[in-house]
Amino acid sequence: MPTEDRPDGYRLSTDPGRIDLDRVHHWLSTDAYWAIGRSRETMAAAIAGSVVFGIYRSGDGAQVAFARVVTDRATFGWLCDVYVDRAERGRGLGRWLVDQVRTELAEQGVRRILLATNDAHGLYAEAGFRPLAVPTRWMELDQR
Repeated sequence: MPTEDRPDGYRLSTDPGRIDLDRVHHWLSTDAYWAIGRSRETMAAAIAGSVVFGIYRSGDGAQVAFARVVTDRATFGWLCDVYVDRAERGRGLGRWLVDQVRTELAEQGVRRILLATNDAHGLYAEAGFRPLAVPTRWMELDQR
């Protein structure tokens, strides 16, 4: 799925060359609780190592949303850095973005997608995500 259009004038693209790195870095490093202070260099490296999704306004081509997936493109994906520009919220772009991520990964055969959120449980539940069935199986190593 290289591009997908909505009738209301938004276009989703998985082309990493379309990502507005400066804009995405600004959004995440200043307004996303999980990435406050993230450097531009770290953001560039994260994008380079991920499958990326951008939503753009059809008229002026400005990027209005972003998500990335860290994945092997075969069995597993971690959905992260999902962000919709504050001025564009309330139009269903976040839900559309997550649905398109699910579709793209399913087409690649990816069957397990994880994510973490503090405040968007409802959005992700609408897209089919559920709390871990057996959370005691999962472990983490936080090297901050």
